[in-house]
Amino acid sequence: MTSDIEVFNQEFFQDVYNSAYAEGQFIEDTFFDQFCDRLVQAGELDTADRVQYLSPRGLRIDGYGGDPELAGGILTLILVDFQTSQQCTTLTATQMNAIFKRGTNFLAKSLSPAFRNRLEESTPAFGLADLIAARWKHTIKVRFLLVSNRILSSRVDGRDAEDIEGTPVTFGVWDLSRLHRFVVAGRGHEDIEIDLEDFGGGLPALRTHLTNADYEAYLIVIPGTQLASFYDRWGVRLLEQNVRVFLQARGKVNKGIRITLEHEPEMFFAYNNGITATAESVKTKKTPTGLIITYLKNLQIVNGGQTTASIYAASKTSTNSLKNVFVQMKLSLVEPEKALEIVPKISEFANSQNRVNAADFFANHPFHVRIEGFSRRIYAPSPDGTFHHSKWFYERARGQYQDARAHLTPAKRRKFDVEYPRRQMFTKTDMAKFLMLWYLEPDTVSKGAQKNFAAFAAQIGKEWSQNKDVFNERYYFHTISKAIIFRAVEKVVTEQPWYEGGYRANIVAYAISKLAHDTARRKCTVDFDTIWKTQTLTPALETAFVLSAHASNDVLVAPSAGVRNVTEWAKKQQCWDKMKKLVIDWPQTWLDEQIPLAAERDAKEDAVKDQRVLTGIESQTAVIGAGGDFWREVVEWGTVREFLSPKERGILEVSASFPSKLPSEKQCVVSLEVLARLQAEGCPFTLDDS
Repeated sequence: MTSDIEVFNQEFFQDVYNSAYAEGQFIEDTFFDQFCDRLVQAGELDTADRVQYLSPRGLRIDGYGGDPELAGGILTLILVDFQTSQQCTTLTATQMNAIFKRGTNFLAKSLSPAFRNRLEESTPAFGLADLIAARWKHTIKVRFLLVSNRILSSRVDGRDAEDIEGTPVTFGVWDLSRLHRFVVAGRGHEDIEIDLEDFGGGLPALRTHLTNADYEAYLIVIPGTQLASFYDRWGVRLLEQNVRVFLQARGKVNKGIRITLEHEPEMFFAYNNGITATAESVKTKKTPTGLIITYLKNLQIVNGGQTTASIYAASKTSTNSLKNVFVQMKLSLVEPEKALEIVPKISEFANSQNRVNAADFFANHPFHVRIEGFSRRIYAPSPDGTFHHSKWFYERARGQYQDARAHLTPAKRRKFDVEYPRRQMFTKTDMAKFLMLWYLEPDTVSKGAQKNFAAFAAQIGKEWSQNKDVFNERYYFHTISKAIIFRAVEKVVTEQPWYEGGYRANIVAYAISKLAHDTARRKCTVDFDTIWKTQTLTPALETAFVLSAHASNDVLVAPSAGVRNVTEWAKKQQCWDKMKKLVIDWPQTWLDEQIPLAAERDAKEDAVKDQRVLTGIESQTAVIGAGGDFWREVVEWGTVREFLSPKERGILEVSASFPSKLPSEKQCVVSLEVLARLQAEGCPFTLDDS
């Protein structure tokens, strides 16, 4: 009988193989991308940039986790162990150690000018080696991550840390079984279990909830040394995912934190606002001096990431000890099934040092719900003229696509795969990447999925608040057209004779934004409607992207003075500024296909009007379907707590009077908006319960 992990291995391998074939990419590159995407989701990485270097002299590297200057001085290096067999095989300790040895050899050699000078300057390996050397003085820790589609032998219980030129080097392995647990076990993360006896002892705590209350919370004073040791062990996994991208140790707040740590550590408690955290559960013990917490499960810092990272950095670089540093912590216990709903709200309401717009806490934003609805309802035109129409599957929450297939019979699964082909599945971060390029931000896209998604969330949140009817069926058609463009350009780049491997993601990003930029300068736009109808690019548009991609490659591999890492160069505004100024002789066939902005504007306004009508009808259907009793309960709940304005109460009372009165479409839209606001305040009534 085939085990779960064997089935998972076969499905994962086939997914990697199919994606590599469809995108015209080497299979090991696709393995790296797909595995590292999951490590970003898991919080192990903030970003992952591909760098492939293999030397017969025992040196190897496969990627890195971004500039250590932006990661609190932590350099993350990635190694790949990919087997082309679909059978589950074992990774032994000897094999693991040999791979890590090649990685540490590359790291050590990167510090040698002679080695760097032997590398071709346009290659990713030179860029990484040069970055390592440039940042080494301020690197406080090196982390090696080995990703493998083999199963690590049960006899391997770890690998001891080392140091290179006085800098600590640690090692971690993500093998097939660990990936399987993360993807299939239905959890958003691997458990973080903190036995406080291993970190200096229990934490004195003050219980701040009623004994019979559903909610549990504690006030804690945690020593800085203990908080630093947590971060040293788990890193950014401690930071709640929706806000970790905002918590770079570079702002004015962090500067103030560092000054206090360096010069007045004993005043840190007085000057700092402390941290807000959640956990799934704790273990407590009564002592003669009071209650202490001895164990924390899945600790997440939802506000205070700057404080935490700064304290950790100080523990590695400051001449002063942290022994006089104490931090106040508000800890709330959140059940796993409620975490998706509650933790983002705690993040939003607690975060004051780095003010984050509500749109940044985005998983359940109505924008995503609407796009998901379109993707489940709208069939894409058949590109080959057959009767086999399919849909694009928008994965609003991680794992939705796999979950939708998991419990189907073989016959229904085949039907599902025809209706929702794997190649037509896209995630939130995929969509953010597709769309941000048309906002002309290839430098932001090049910074990685998390940072790009944060920028996208802010942009969409702003537009949604201005006019949510902009996000209509036509907007969805154009979103899919941009997805088709992105994936087509990936394939186009790989097929070019000038493409030498490496930097494909950056070339694609800049090629698309450059074409969008120059088209907009002519007061025109791409004919997205035709791309939607044909589900492919026109020959003229494909030819234009070949030119744009070639120009992008030339700009990327020739960084400005002072920058020698191409991947990091692609993340800078200066790179995009240089690309915008470049003159490309666009073919006339492509120019003739462009649509004047005036015509596009008229079509867009018509689509907004259609969506407004549709929104009114849908709202009226939802309000009437809930019934008058439901709305009476909502009115009573909001009135008692004084959450309703007289106008809002009057509109809700019209909805509550159904069927004697029929609320208008506009009144129904307002009723649903008020209900959403009340739910954010804790209103327990939902339309699903009506």
